[in-house]
Amino acid sequence: MPGTRKLGKTTDQRMAMLRQQVTDFLDKGRMETTATRAKELAPLAEKMITLGKDNTLASRRQALSFITREDVVTKVFKELAPKYAERNGGYTRITKIGPRRGDAAEMAIVELV
Repeated sequence: MPGTRKLGKTTDQRMAMLRQQVTDFLDKGRMETTATRAKELAPLAEKMITLGKDNTLASRRQALSFITREDVVTKVFKELAPKYAERNGGYTRITKIGPRRGDAAEMAIVELV
């Protein structure tokens, strides 16, 4: 796990949530979430894109063990990884957008650069 934020969940709940968020983020390319979740999400998504740049059977299996949908893994390896082939990291951008109306949680938009 990249950070040390527990996000109010047990380890298995937190990892399941982050796996699903990374899958949805890589599928859509943009996501609105809380700032702390965004800070946990970005390094995991970047690692998946880096695995896609390697493009070996072992890296594909490693990505499949984390990303929950096979079509998203195919998208990472066929579309996203070639797009970022010349770039050494820094595939995501976090932009804070202010507090949420209901509970005043700091919100952020995570997007692929």
